[in-house]
Amino acid sequence: MDLFDLAGKVALVTGGAHSIGFALGVGLAQAGAKVCFNCSSEESRQRGMEAYAEAGVEVHGYVADVTDEAAVKALVDKIAEDVGVIDILVNNAGCIKRIPMCDMSVEDFSKVIDVDLIAPFICSKAVIPGMIAKGHGKIINICSMMSELGRETVSAYAAAKGGLKMLTRNICSEFGGANIQCNGIGPGYIATQQTAPLREPQPDGSRHPFDKFIIGKTPAGRWGTTEDLVGPAIFLASDASNFVNGHVLYVDGGILAYIGKQP
Repeated sequence: MDLFDLAGKVALVTGGAHSIGFALGVGLAQAGAKVCFNCSSEESRQRGMEAYAEAGVEVHGYVADVTDEAAVKALVDKIAEDVGVIDILVNNAGCIKRIPMCDMSVEDFSKVIDVDLIAPFICSKAVIPGMIAKGHGKIINICSMMSELGRETVSAYAAAKGGLKMLTRNICSEFGGANIQCNGIGPGYIATQQTAPLREPQPDGSRHPFDKFIIGKTPAGRWGTTEDLVGPAIFLASDASNFVNGHVLYVDGGILAYIGKQP
């Protein structure tokens, strides 16, 4: 359907060289968008470019620190010069530090807040003027189930993702009249390289305890895949979502709706 066609649209996926960001970049490109991504090092950029080439899509890769406002402004200006003014921003770059709260330094807490909350503010602030000038824009913030829930050892991450949910709503409130839609995607537990150790069978062949916990809490009965996030991202990046604003779409297999199995 034409509603989901992204032909001619310029998209920036932050942290788009691997994992969720890479899958979203491939999906947006396959839907017709001109995809740009950034990462923190030239080595990561090169690996990302090779991965996109193997996936059969053409992209533009850049090195930029999303927590540096001057660097982000330069990135946005460079993309406008090389590809065009950004129509779609996916604030995907993120980090997590699993440290008990009373053992966590302010420095570590601040690092997570910088990447997971302040960077989306910086990137959104950088692209919004161009979107206003074009008369439209889409911002997709990659939130988390921790936008709604807390869990041991992730105080900084939960604080940042909860704040990102509210930043999503506030961008909607402030710029909805300029035909800018800002929404979030809240992934559930996704099968990636980072979570692979949590899904490895035990020596006796039984499930890893965390794997068993997640499967038991997920009505879908499985971990999500990065591909599960692509359809929602295309929807939120396309004209199909022109009257959808300020929401977080949880792609979690039903975890947030489920109290758990009866003992």
